Order: sequence, then C-alpha cells, then structure tokens
Amino acid sequence: MATIYDVAEKAGVSPKTVSRVLNGDAPVGKSTREAVEAAMQQLGYVRNNAARMMRATRSGVIGLVTGAISQDMTQPAGLPDLFIVQGVQARLAKAGRTLMIADTAGQQDRIPALFRTFQEHRVEGLIYVADHHKQVELPPVPADIPLILANCFDDAGTPAVLPDDRAGQKALTKALIDAGHQRIAYVTLHQHMAATRLRSEGYLAALSDANLPIDQELIRTGIKTSYSEDGPLLEDAIAGLLSLNDPPTVICFGNDEMAMRGYGILRSRGLDVPGDVSVAGYDDYRAIAETLFPPLTTVDLAYRTIGEAAAGHLLNLIEGNRAGDHLYRVAGPLRWRQSVRDRNISH
Repeated sequence: MATIYDVAEKAGVSPKTVSRVLNGDAPVGKSTREAVEAAMQQLGYVRNNAARMMRATRSGVIGLVTGAISQDMTQPAGLPDLFIVQGVQARLAKAGRTLMIADTAGQQDRIPALFRTFQEHRVEGLIYVADHHKQVELPPVPADIPLILANCFDDAGTPAVLPDDRAGQKALTKALIDAGHQRIAYVTLHQHMAATRLRSEGYLAALSDANLPIDQELIRTGIKTSYSEDGPLLEDAIAGLLSLNDPPTVICFGNDEMAMRGYGILRSRGLDVPGDVSVAGYDDYRAIAETLFPPLTTVDLAYRTIGEAAAGHLLNLIEGNRAGDHLYRVAGPLRWRQSVRDRNISH
C-alpha cells in the first residue's frame, strides 16, 4: 500500500505538505494541492488511520459505484445496471455483508473521489457496474482492496463478469436455423460496441456450423429513428433487407427496443409478424418482450445473475481465493416466443 512518503515523492513535495493537504490544518497553494491529490489518486493512497483499521478489522461493507440511480428511466432501453445491482445486493445479503452504493450522476470524473471515499470507510471490496458491455479505465485501488468489474472490462486485467454475447447470439441463430430459417438477417447496434462484435461472431459461427452461406447483404446497422440523429436509420436498414431479391425470413435485431420499433416499421409496410417475416431481439427486456403482440423471441442477458456472480467472485477474493480466469462470462437463456414462425411446420 502506498505511504505518505510515496505520495510526497511522486508529487515533488515534502511529507509535511502531504499531511497538510490530508488534514486541511494549514494553507496549501492550489497547484500544490492538485499535485498531491493527483499523486494520491495515481497511487491509490488511503489515509493511514483507515489503512490500519482495515488491516486490523473487517468492516463487513462492500462499496459499489454505478450510474443506475441517476439514469433516465423514461427511455425503453431497460435498466441493466440496476438489475445487476439487485443481483449484487441479493448475494451479499446472503453472506451477511452490507452494500454501500454511490452513483456517478453520469459523470465519470467522479469515480476517483467515490473510490477514495469508500476506501476511507474501510470497505472490504469494490464493485464497479457499467450500463452496457464496454471497456473502462478506472483509477487504481490499494492491493488489499479487491475490485470486481460488472458488465465491463479494462486493460489492466481487473477481474470482470461479462455477458456471454457471442454464445447468446450463436444460440439464437442456431435455434432459428433449427426452425427452418436459412435467410437470417441481423440488424446490429453500433459497430464500436463490444457486444456488437461478439454477437456478430456468434451469428457467423452458427451459420458456418450449419454450412449456410454468409451473405453480407443480410447484415445491416440500424440505430437511429430520425435523420436528426447520428448513424444509419433503422427504417432504411429494414427497407434494404426487404428489397433484396431473396429477402430474409427472419430479422434479428440488436436489442428488444430496436425489435419493438421493427414491429411498427414492418406493419407500416403491411407485413405480418411472424406470418410474413419473423422477428427476434436481444436482452429479454420483459416490459417489451412480453407485451408485444406476438410476444418477442429474444435472449436473456441475465443481468441479475451477472450481479450475483460479481458479488460471489468478490467474496472469494476477499477470502484470498484468486484462482481462475480474470474474465467470467455469464450466458443467458434463449426465450422462445411467438414472434418466430417455425418453417418446419406446414401452414
């Protein structure tokens, strides 16, 4: 663990100056204070009295940083990080731990201060929860405070629990093939997203396993709903698929919210779901999937299970059990509903 002397050396000041910044008992220039605070953040420094208490006793408290509490809940995109937090809470409650939650309010630059606050409150471990599967860069924490990432990963090799997007899309595509579909379209989310890359791999792997040709015309990106937004228009993506000489019999959408809009676009063209074209989504956001007519075939991202797994792995680290891969992938089940027609059954 970093000491006050390490901070002083990195900041280029005396240990006494570092002490003044910590205790606020003497004036310190703004630039000097900023240099000391930056050194503390980079080294993951914790005040000595808190560090001694952490070594001597266990607080029973786990710190969790998320943006779930302050996010906009009016948009029909699901609440993945909130569901993950619920899973974390359920697992820690069984273990007799107390969960302390801090919200970023959508400001990533608040994370270092939140981590320091948790460290000063003697947390046994930390969990960072992201709102979607992505790469993150977080400030360092002391070696004796284990950190787990949920729904995200970093370049530092921090233990992370992730959705198995590749396996999920592969299972969905295989099920569609088993239901007699050979012209399977895939309308993706943003290309820069980790989930898009992995799900595309799963989609292609399922086609390859079934010895079906890969037609790039069946793979489109359709993000936005109006020309005022950035990215390809969903309606254009669907129109392009339907105009093919050999159009798809089923369209897989990047998530359930996109599939919901796809229902409307298809019906505005006089097409029946699934009579004329089948539809599948991803997420199993039940407020959408179970209320659409017909109910939507989709893949459950199992966010609560991700949270439970993250908490379980953190408890293992706290107990000193560090075996295993630093990436843990959670596969969610396929939810087969009436939006997909089984072409093996004659109509």
